[in-house]
Amino acid sequence: MKCKWVTLTLIAIATVPLAGQKIHIEIGDRSRIVHLETALNHLTVIEVNEPVTMVAAGSPSFKVEWKENKVFVQPTEAEVATNLFIWTASQRLNYELEPAGAVERMDFAIDETPHITQSQVMAPLPPVAPSPADVLLAGKPVRMEASKHAKKPVEVLVRDLYESDGKLFIRYALRNQGNHPYAVDTPRVYALDGAHYPRSLYGLVNVQLEEQEATRLTARKEVPIPVVEGELKTSRIEPGQETVGVVGLRLPSSTVPTVLRLQFPNDGGGEIAAYLVR
Repeated sequence: MKCKWVTLTLIAIATVPLAGQKIHIEIGDRSRIVHLETALNHLTVIEVNEPVTMVAAGSPSFKVEWKENKVFVQPTEAEVATNLFIWTASQRLNYELEPAGAVERMDFAIDETPHITQSQVMAPLPPVAPSPADVLLAGKPVRMEASKHAKKPVEVLVRDLYESDGKLFIRYALRNQGNHPYAVDTPRVYALDGAHYPRSLYGLVNVQLEEQEATRLTARKEVPIPVVEGELKTSRIEPGQETVGVVGLRLPSSTVPTVLRLQFPNDGGGEIAAYLVR
């Protein structure tokens, strides 16, 4: 017998029939003793997940050899039982070698799978939150599709977009160009179903349509989009000042461009909205 000491990982057995013999799948568990059935003139192969460092059998009636991560067991006598230990760098496996019996009952091969503890099952790794730099670098800038228009008391400018965890975040700025303070809130958001525009919307993805341009849009209807998050730097903008905000949406998947309308509270002088092609 070739004697070299090996380290393995102990295992729980699931049996799969194969051509009369059995193949076991073992999960590393050093607290178990695995019963191994053999047959004369037949090899049983034990294959583990890491190189074997040492093996030891309690009787020379079994020929035991190993190479790399495989251990070969063959009985040389009938009616003899003994035990077998296998070591790897991280684990020990314990086996009881049963007396050689019928070929139909023998364990043809044993394959080891990595041991997964209950704590690993119950405690998945927490998600890693992106850093502010990651968010800024991953953001997609939004450009303005504008025409000449009269200056409005409150102007909305969509700055950029950021996608994460199936949600779309829109960062915008609000400028108060009027003579009175403006009370701002998180916008309501609508999708323009069946939107049409004189130009192809595919070329306007990630573009904000200025309100005069938005008057050229037609749509069958507006569908409210639930707002899942909303943040504002300040809820009151003094004349000549501006603020920034972020609104988070969970948009339904689509293969065509979507036009979104961000509706802000009116200031008494008319609608305040932003139209974004997404």
